[in-house]
Amino acid sequence: MPEQVIKRKSRGFICVNAHPEGCRQNVSRQIGAIASHTQSSRAGLKNVLVIGASTGYGLASRIAAAWGFGARTLGIFFERPPEGVKTASAGFYNSAAFHEFARRDNLFASSLNTDAFSDLAKKQAAEIIRSQLAPIDLVIYSLASPRRVHPRTGEVFNSVLKPVGQAFTNKTIDLDVGKVVQVTLEPASEKEIADTVAVMGGEDWEMWMEALLAEGLLAPGARTLAYSYIGPQVTWPIYRDGTIGQAKKDLDAASKRINAKLNAKLGGRAWVSVNKAVVTQASSAIPVVPLYLSLLPPALRARRLDEGTIEQMRRLFFDYLSEGATVPTDDAGRIRLDDREMRADVQSDITRLWPQVTTENLRDLSAYDDFQREFRSLFGFEVEGVDYEAAVETDVQL
Repeated sequence: MPEQVIKRKSRGFICVNAHPEGCRQNVSRQIGAIASHTQSSRAGLKNVLVIGASTGYGLASRIAAAWGFGARTLGIFFERPPEGVKTASAGFYNSAAFHEFARRDNLFASSLNTDAFSDLAKKQAAEIIRSQLAPIDLVIYSLASPRRVHPRTGEVFNSVLKPVGQAFTNKTIDLDVGKVVQVTLEPASEKEIADTVAVMGGEDWEMWMEALLAEGLLAPGARTLAYSYIGPQVTWPIYRDGTIGQAKKDLDAASKRINAKLNAKLGGRAWVSVNKAVVTQASSAIPVVPLYLSLLPPALRARRLDEGTIEQMRRLFFDYLSEGATVPTDDAGRIRLDDREMRADVQSDITRLWPQVTTENLRDLSAYDDFQREFRSLFGFEVEGVDYEAAVETDVQL
């Protein structure tokens, strides 16, 4: 394909295309954030598998492992490649950039663009690990998908974002028009709850770990983490106590089962890491959360506590996963990277402002402009230093 000028196309607030150079710059900056803090003596990770490796915390994890430790990485993701004049998805361009920079810096990287829920993905990953890597030290499970086809039964599950037990009413931002509105969500049915658990719970993570154990592809002391979120009380009806929360409870239960197996067989460990709220495609789709994500950054910045996705993963990998590091956990055995977000003084700021926010004062009381900019940057748009009037090659290959 000849080069073309890419202008952002939106359906509602969602970008339906992506800018390859913007995505490339995003990846480059994340690499810089890791490389600038790397110590030559840092050790503990040699071979890392990231399931859900193309965006958000999964991509940042892969970058932290590769440029923080020199680890060989295998990334699994399901992204749309370019087709004719249509751009690829942002995750595809992110992954292409990851490979470009890994080649530049002589880092081994292999990727599978396939349905991570499938048995085929697990079989193909096993073949790559056996032939091109070595037993895996760390498995990161960071899948975010609205849909799952069960590999054994063929049943299709679709997740929903709903409260459980009773309807929930609160304010949110209508992202299509940038207005503060009241939203009422009806409670999920039993099937919707079960389907959401099937998509976003711990079954597939456990299947991955059982497959790797059965194939003898985990190193002694191997560790695995799955990412989760709890959030503040204002989001609990739709998050912690809603359908997503039911799935996260299932993830916690899976963590304990996986931990027992890894510990018994390899002296390994499994954790759920509760991370900070950040702007992602998934989080932006949850009612109430966009308003919270607009109020949170100013409260954190005022105390010099704010972290982006890559800074969270830098802290996780360097402070908790380096050789010899201790891993502090809460009473439920979870890693709590949301500790700064959940500080009482930070949450007090948000609680105080929440009832005051209206459409008219939204931009004065919150960082909604930053939220919009950060959301668009996920797709490679509004990234500083990118010339959006210049033609770019969109037919990028992995």
